[in-house]
Amino acid sequence: MDHEAELAAVRRAYAKHITFAARSSDPNLKSAFAELRREDFLGAGPWKIAGAPHVYHETPSADPVYLYQDVLVALDADKELNNGKPSFLAFLLSLGRLAPGEHAVHVGAGVGYYTAVMARLVGMTGRVTAIEYEQALAARATANLAAYPHVQTLHGDGSTAPLDPADVIYVNAGASHPADSWLDALKDGGRLILPLTVGYDGPSGMAGTRGAIFLIERRGRDYSAKWMSPTAIYPCAGMRDVQAEESLTQAFKEGGEKRVTRLYRSEKVSAESCWARGPGWALAYS
Repeated sequence: MDHEAELAAVRRAYAKHITFAARSSDPNLKSAFAELRREDFLGAGPWKIAGAPHVYHETPSADPVYLYQDVLVALDADKELNNGKPSFLAFLLSLGRLAPGEHAVHVGAGVGYYTAVMARLVGMTGRVTAIEYEQALAARATANLAAYPHVQTLHGDGSTAPLDPADVIYVNAGASHPADSWLDALKDGGRLILPLTVGYDGPSGMAGTRGAIFLIERRGRDYSAKWMSPTAIYPCAGMRDVQAEESLTQAFKEGGEKRVTRLYRSEKVSAESCWARGPGWALAYS
């Protein structure tokens, strides 16, 4: 078996492992991960792979086989910006239930690897809008995604960028609240995958956030909300509000996030039914 054939077999095994870990049975998601070359998005090796928190280990060589593990790979080790953990991103992608012909928005696209997975899921009849705040990463994503004519890559703030109506919006960074622009852009039946988090200073001194992933779905003028998993994630630029973060901090301390069922676009919700609130929004139990 030549090396390219070996790598193809490794990718297929990798795709099986990460989609199993993501609890996804979607054959299209598995195929997308099996067919995409992760090395085409991460630049020339050797690569720095995250081991223990805030510690990186360099691969022994530039052989791409080392990338086909369920690991974080550094994009900018100094900032602790990584290409996310494949099983977790596969899980988030599965929550969106992307279908051919849909429009997906990817806030925090990094270098475009997971954006390319989305592009394969929506197919050539669909489209993806990828937004990345870090200029260097946005430039790399633009180059990496040039082969996908149905993907538009933008450099900017994903919380303020004007958005066309979207079927799915993936936010790959921690926010203290939902952006009006995201909720406004959701079509009827649209899904928002949203990490709601509070900030903390990690052992290395780098800022991080932790909290929970919520799945928000629009039904006419109403929005359902459901807790999906805990998360620790890089902060979302422009989406850290002091009042919202104080409310979230207290809410996570008291628990109850798994009982949340509704997102209101108003903070005027009774104390008995409210889990957390901030200016113009509230998460509630009913």
